Amino acid sequence: MPNLSDASLKELGECDPRLVELMKEVIKFFDFTVLEGHRGEREQNIAFAKGLSQKRWPEGRHNSKPSKALDIAPYPIDWKESEKTRQRFVLLAGYVLCIAAQKGLKIRWGGDWDRDQDTRDENFRDLPHFELVD
Repeated sequence: MPNLSDASLKELGECDPRLVELMKEVIKFFDFTVLEGHRGEREQNIAFAKGLSQKRWPEGRHNSKPSKALDIAPYPIDWKESEKTRQRFVLLAGYVLCIAAQKGLKIRWGGDWDRDQDTRDENFRDLPHFELVD
């Protein structure tokens, strides 16, 4: 069974306890790494400038402490723009969304912002991104 790395646990430690609990359950079924939890002002504005986020500081869900959002990626990470890579992110999202639903936790995934279960209608895709919906 996969385990979260020390680096992933460090990033996860900056997240809302509900996200921590969710990710500790997901790792039992699908190996992934936590890329980022909390994002400070500099990091948020860089992500915005690079087109990796649609939000400036302090409007992003990563910007609160604890963070209401996190970015994860299937492990091992393959950042090539390929259908295989995209499908691994989609499969991981399925696990996250399913386990969250079982726990009664409302989550939004960056591959389906409007949560209509159709990933084709999104103008901005952020496949590593998951956030709590309050």
